Parts: sequence; C-alpha cells; structure tokens
Amino acid sequence: MTDTFDAVTADLRYTDLPAEKCPAGPIATGVTMLASTDALEVGVWEHPVGTSTDVETDEVFVVLSGRGRVTLDDGRVLELSPGVVGVLEAGVATTWQIDEALRKVWVVER
Repeated sequence: MTDTFDAVTADLRYTDLPAEKCPAGPIATGVTMLASTDALEVGVWEHPVGTSTDVETDEVFVVLSGRGRVTLDDGRVLELSPGVVGVLEAGVATTWQIDEALRKVWVVER
C-alpha cells in the first residue's frame, strides 16, 4: 500500500485515560490509526495540557505541535517541541507533562 495522510488535521477519537494514569486530574487523549502493514502501525496521538503516566511499548514518534516533556523512570527527560523525534523502549514507565496541547505521529511494531 502506498498512501499519504495529513496528520496535522486528522480527526481523532478522544477517550478518558484511566484515573490511575492521571495524577493531576482527568485527561482525555485523542488517537487515530493512519496505516498498518504486516510489520508496523502508524497513527496520530494528541494529549491536552496536563500530566499523565504510562508504561511504554517500543515506539518512534515525531512531535507535530505542542510542548512539554516526558520523564523516564531512570530520571532522563525528553523535551518535546515540534520536530522532535523520540524513541521509547518497551516497559519504561513515563510521566508526560504537557504545557501546550501535543500532537505526535507514532510508529510501533505490530
């Protein structure tokens, strides 16, 4: 399959994160799948201003808009701004602190 997508304007489906992932109050994130192959999935994810936690899967992402930071369980901090490419390893606990609504394109193995 060969195709293109507009990740900046893609419509997202918003759902509330579980309360245990939202230490500072409710957060609803948006997501949509753009494409999948036998090996990869590609999608768009959006996080509003606020803080949430997660345990990651292997992922590569590119920040399209917004600002914030991801603190990894070993204390490292990934500063997020448009154009940043991030790599997350499976099993790493993260805290997402978003200062300006953040939208990213993500790629994961299927």
